[in-house]
Amino acid sequence: MTERIICIIIGYFIGAIIQTGYWIGRFSHIDIRNYGSGNAGTTNVMRNLGRKAGLLTYAFDMLKVVFSDVIIHFLFGNNLGNEMLLFLYSGFGVVLGHNFPFYLKFKGGKGIAASSGVIISLLVFPKHCWLFTIVGMIMFGSVTYLSKYVSVGSLTALTVWFLQFCLWIVIGWLPLSTSDAIEGCVLVFIITALGFIRHRSNLVRLANGTERKIGQKKE
Repeated sequence: MTERIICIIIGYFIGAIIQTGYWIGRFSHIDIRNYGSGNAGTTNVMRNLGRKAGLLTYAFDMLKVVFSDVIIHFLFGNNLGNEMLLFLYSGFGVVLGHNFPFYLKFKGGKGIAASSGVIISLLVFPKHCWLFTIVGMIMFGSVTYLSKYVSVGSLTALTVWFLQFCLWIVIGWLPLSTSDAIEGCVLVFIITALGFIRHRSNLVRLANGTERKIGQKKE
């Protein structure tokens, strides 16, 4: 239990401090949270500061999960199953820090880039873990392209990741013990649920038909 708490704490502080969209906004002499959707995530940065700023925001918000996991590896890495579970705890901490940074009155991003970093971090594990990233990319890309909504593509990819993770557990494709597998599944569910919670305003706009599509100018 101590290892799990440490992983969450390390992940949280890395996720909070490397608040990429906020710092890029400050470099441009604005608080990005006062523009557009009011969050410090990739989509809002891209819409207000341009494609390059948005891609840079995504890259660093994704990579901070990898950075956190490298620290966890050198602190606790001992066996595949245990390390995978600790990576999930670390990633969960990063998502929390990204969404609720303590020094910004707990107002950060929506956690999609950080969540994708959690998925990508599982590439280091054997068997079929690489499929999480491949399927996630396909789902996000195809659903976003067809729907023209980034929020729909993002939430679809997260949901499919959760379903995949549960299926991989059932058919024995993850290097986790039974108890750790259930614990991991709960963590993946929480990360997915956080994505939906942080996108609740998007879901309301989707229901009302007022969500902005890709390329649509703000009225």
